[in-house]
Amino acid sequence: MHDYANAGAPIGVAVSGGPDSAALLLLMHECFTGRVFAATVDHRLREEAAKEAQFVARLCSERHIPHSILVPAAPITGNLQSAARTARYALLADWANVHQCAHIATAHHADDQLETVLMRLARGSGVGGLSGVRAVNGRIIRPLLNFTKSELFEICEAAGIIAVQDPSNRDLDYDRVRMREWLAASPGPLSAAAAVRSASALADASEALDWMTGKLAAERIHLSPDTCSLTLNPADLPRELQRRLLLQVLARIEPEINMRGSTIERGLDSLLDSQTITLGNTLCHGGALWRFTAAPARSQAKTDVNNSAS
Repeated sequence: MHDYANAGAPIGVAVSGGPDSAALLLLMHECFTGRVFAATVDHRLREEAAKEAQFVARLCSERHIPHSILVPAAPITGNLQSAARTARYALLADWANVHQCAHIATAHHADDQLETVLMRLARGSGVGGLSGVRAVNGRIIRPLLNFTKSELFEICEAAGIIAVQDPSNRDLDYDRVRMREWLAASPGPLSAAAAVRSASALADASEALDWMTGKLAAERIHLSPDTCSLTLNPADLPRELQRRLLLQVLARIEPEINMRGSTIERGLDSLLDSQTITLGNTLCHGGALWRFTAAPARSQAKTDVNNSAS
């Protein structure tokens, strides 16, 4: 486990009380003694969560690690898994700001990486998606990606810690749990360590493509002051770079847009076929030089490819 930027700065550690995060707490405390701050998020979705947070509080108290229990201000509703994740990272970010933590460490490990890569492969993800869980993603760090789950259990066992077990980890309503069960029942050659290596190589490739896209954007994307439109020259570029530049243009016009998968692929096909379409709230004109403007409200329902049949 290597050191990180801002040497000497506090490091936040997200600890749920499960064996993965308990092992992370032990390792981070050993490597960065005196720099570690721990936090447990109680989403208020399970009665047991309060006791689990207190379990983590005791672990930290025994090791003189500052610990906080974070609770959402409002009940979590809607898609619980997604909403809980959003609330969790928002709470951790605010908490880390208070304690001036340079990073927030989470306990994602090699088995998580294998599950993530396979789930995204099943959804038809591209290079970026198949990069899996990133070791560093902004402020978030994941120091355990080279550890298997069994190794983390052994670390807890050696320390005499009986970690808590979240029942949602056995709930087959979740895609990840179904993938985990399938892997457990599959005697095939799938390896967590190999998945980590592949995801790392794909992350490097994605980073290289991002770098090239940034260079090309300065050359290929231009603002037309007279029409308040953006133009993009797609000529002679590989499709993946055209796709990434298209996403950049859409984000400039509509910063909150989140368009991926088949929608953006259909849009790219239409522009390459010289068609005029609407993507999100952007009117897009194909041809030799692509032109983009904010779409008139009345035209969105007619042409938005988001509403077209899959």
